[in-house]
Amino acid sequence: MNREFEPLPQVRLAGLHCEVARTDESRKVSASSPAVEVMTDFTRVPAATISGETLLDDANRAMLLRGVRLLLVSDARHLVRGVITVADLLGERPVHTARDRGVTLGELTVDSVMTPLEKTEAVELGEIMRADVGHIVATLRRSGRQHLLVLEREEGGRGLIRGIFSASQIARQLGEPQPMITEIARTFAEIEAAIAA
Repeated sequence: MNREFEPLPQVRLAGLHCEVARTDESRKVSASSPAVEVMTDFTRVPAATISGETLLDDANRAMLLRGVRLLLVSDARHLVRGVITVADLLGERPVHTARDRGVTLGELTVDSVMTPLEKTEAVELGEIMRADVGHIVATLRRSGRQHLLVLEREEGGRGLIRGIFSASQIARQLGEPQPMITEIARTFAEIEAAIAA
């Protein structure tokens, strides 16, 4: 594909009275819209991933740079090993882990505080294809989580993390000013971190 692309002509905005385009109300998402309309599909948008060997401070910076609150922890072969959320980074888990291992917080890696894949849940893609946005909201509320992973099964017992739902993204798409779900804080430090975020 050696095709040359020419830059498009640009126009000056000086002297124009410009407004921001309004959302097409006929395309607005509602609770009864198909769930797939609010899913971040990893076949279209690259997943936010991180190595388990990454230091926690670097993982926090990676989340900030990408504008996400969850990273998939993967290895060199792209196998998902777990997930790490902003609550994992800012909660009590790092403090307890550092104390138990006799190291400083600055020495901890993602591996030490992530939620391993074995303790992570997902909804299968087939269920998502039959669900509405309201089903996703109800699932997030029941789990007390900000995110919901989507699993696509492959032959041979393999699976793909096909996508993710984010409570804050769904709230934006529904036109709600606040996220509809808040992650359940299990400790006082997690409550403080959530307030500070």
